[in-house]
Amino acid sequence: MRPGRPLIFAHRGGADALPEHTLAAYLRALDEGADGVECDVRLTRDGHLVCVHDRRLDRTSNGRGRVSTKTLAELDALDFGSWHAAAAELDEPVDDYTRLLTLDRLLEALRDSGRPVRLLIETKHPSRYGAEVERRLVRTLRRHGLAEPGPAVPVHVTVMSFAALALRRVRALAPGIPTVYLLEILPPGVGRGRLPFGARIAGPGIGLVRARPSLVPALRAAGLQTYVWTVNDESDLDLVLAQRADGIITDRPRFVIDALENAPGV
Repeated sequence: MRPGRPLIFAHRGGADALPEHTLAAYLRALDEGADGVECDVRLTRDGHLVCVHDRRLDRTSNGRGRVSTKTLAELDALDFGSWHAAAAELDEPVDDYTRLLTLDRLLEALRDSGRPVRLLIETKHPSRYGAEVERRLVRTLRRHGLAEPGPAVPVHVTVMSFAALALRRVRALAPGIPTVYLLEILPPGVGRGRLPFGARIAGPGIGLVRARPSLVPALRAAGLQTYVWTVNDESDLDLVLAQRADGIITDRPRFVIDALENAPGV
């Protein structure tokens, strides 16, 4: 990473090239040179954190119903990747492309990658399990030795949420973990650099950045960092680079990395 260049995060592992939230997607993003990866976590009925974005299973698996009503064993029996064109080209199903990814398994893979990696974890709310999502998350990070950031820690974890109360819980449970307040609309005060519960990073969606071109500069002027999602095309990339965003969350990490390598002065 060159000084002044934004961090590049593979959204859901890089959901354009491979099935989202599969181990294959995350390993590919690391091979492509992403600085970090992003995942969403939900709790299963029996208390396991799994990497699934949607509340329901229908879009990204061959299952039906809510993630929160299933046990880990029930979810592990489903196919989470064959719907994607890349997985469909395989001669036969491969676990890394089709198997449910647990947070434990992702953390182990990132620790074993052989290089420092940044991980953005979004806790999804509303959830029937409420605060238990953050409690389980912090407990899992402690078990992996990742709840206290430091130079010797191989995976630098940051927790994100649209729910301000989720950020408060993380701050209370593990004050050393940085937090990102995700934004799809602009709550009062945020445009003037006020984020809730100690968050020092704002996470505006690209639609909000387009609609409010003064937002990122105002946040920077207030001493806050900005991670913008989901930046997938050239015009949006040009916009966030011009505004000097600190992090770019993208489904297409290879595209963004190549663009930065060819951009003068970036």
